Formats: sequence, C-alpha cells, structure tokens
Amino acid sequence: MSLASAASPLIAGAILAGGLSRRMGGGDKGLALLQGRSLIGHVAEALRPQVSRLILNANGDGVRFAGFGLPVVPDSLPGFPGPLAGVLAALEYFSGQDEALVMIAPCDAPRLPADLVARLDAERAAAGAAGALAVSAGRRHPAVALWPVALAPALRVALVEEDQRRVDTLLRRFGFVEVEWPAEPFDPFVNVNTPEALAALA
Repeated sequence: MSLASAASPLIAGAILAGGLSRRMGGGDKGLALLQGRSLIGHVAEALRPQVSRLILNANGDGVRFAGFGLPVVPDSLPGFPGPLAGVLAALEYFSGQDEALVMIAPCDAPRLPADLVARLDAERAAAGAAGALAVSAGRRHPAVALWPVALAPALRVALVEEDQRRVDTLLRRFGFVEVEWPAEPFDPFVNVNTPEALAALA
C-alpha cells in the first residue's frame, strides 16, 4: 500500500519548476543533475508513491520536460510572479476533480522524506487546519506544503488584487499547521539554489 492510499487517495502532487533560477545562472534549475539524475527526477521519484497524480508546474515549451511523463501546467498569471503562481496553477488544475488536497514541493529539494504526505495530512486533520507545511531544525519550509484545492479562489484574490507574493504570509493567514522533521543525519528539505550548493550536496 502506498503512503498516498494510507493517508488519503485524494491527494495530488505538484512540482514547482516555473521560476527563473537566477541564482543558478538562469535556465531550468530542475534539469540540473545530481548523482546522474535531474533534480526534478529526484523529487518526482519521492512524490509519485505518495500521491494520486503528479503534475509539473513549468513555463515555456513543455517539450523539454517530456521525459518525465508528467502533465506540464504553466502559471495562469503572467510575468513570473513567483512560487505562489505555481501553487495557484496547481490548485486550479485540480479544481473540480477528485483530489481535495495538493502536495506542493519545489523542484530543488531532492531529499524529500517518504512519509511527507502521510504526516502532513495526518497533522492537518488532527489540528483541524486548512493545510500543513514542513519544518526542520526550527526552520519553516513554505514551498513544501499540503494545500487544499478549495483555497484556489482566495489565493487568486491574494495574488491579483492584493499583489501578495510571500508564501509564508499566506500560509499563516490560512492557518496552516507546522509539522516537524528531524534534520539529522541530513535535512530532508535541503534545497539547491546555487551551483555551489549542488556540488556540496553531490
């Protein structure tokens, strides 16, 4: 039995790869190789057993991601407004479908834990919260969060009418619960933002 079916069969997943990757020198950060596999490949491998369906949020020509076998969903807002645009695209993609929740994860976090979705969903339900986000070593990881599809309209209002761009601000507003993971022997939410970080992780 997969972790997705153990927690809920109605949790989808979305990998955020729609950014401009300025600190990596531009291009597609998710296609950078770590131990012979792309960062997206590592994240997809971790998430696939935990969710009902998985999509990739990315902009531009989706053909370059064809090898992953994932639906490529672009931002629904113009101008690369940040990760919240990717979250919105994912929530709106699954609106009206079977999934009630979407596991959002960035393309640059290649060590995601195997119990990520199950623990976030269990803690969310226990707390009666709208969603849940990951925490390690006392640090919040706003880009690793379980979002309810029902928040899509409110998120669109925050982005379009309020020009809100900070993920953490909205997670606090919407009452997401924090779920802590140990950071030893390694931090499961370590992310790759620079070529130096990629080299160090390898």
